[in-house]
Amino acid sequence: MVKEIIAQGGYVDKFMGDAVMAVFRGEYHLDRAVDAALAMRARLQAESNEKIPGTEYRPAVSIGINTGEMVSGNIGSASLKRLDYTVIGDTVNVSQRLQSSAKPGQIIVSGPAYERLKESFQCQPVGEVVLKNKQQPMMTYEVLA
Repeated sequence: MVKEIIAQGGYVDKFMGDAVMAVFRGEYHLDRAVDAALAMRARLQAESNEKIPGTEYRPAVSIGINTGEMVSGNIGSASLKRLDYTVIGDTVNVSQRLQSSAKPGQIIVSGPAYERLKESFQCQPVGEVVLKNKQQPMMTYEVLA
């Protein structure tokens, strides 16, 4: 996963359990994020086709992608000498919640992300989802290719 993120000019912000949070900035950041997501999914599917002896385990990835403003910088406590460079904000929270709503193998994007991606990628509507700490449901789309 990390190789695919880096190959598209993204960087890994952090590992959280079995999740990876990546950030893409600059021109065409959404296109590069989706390209990385598609590459991760394809690579994982290809590798999961190689049967692991003695198991039926087939790893799958679920990905959430959002776009918008966020705060980036050293976040934490200087007095505790615990500062980490990261990104925070509603955009980041929505990305994580989109990922949580995605099924294994799905790449889910928010409505605003879809509007910027629809000319470059094949997507289909998933429907409205109610996300934690959001009053209104959010329309989501699945990236197919």
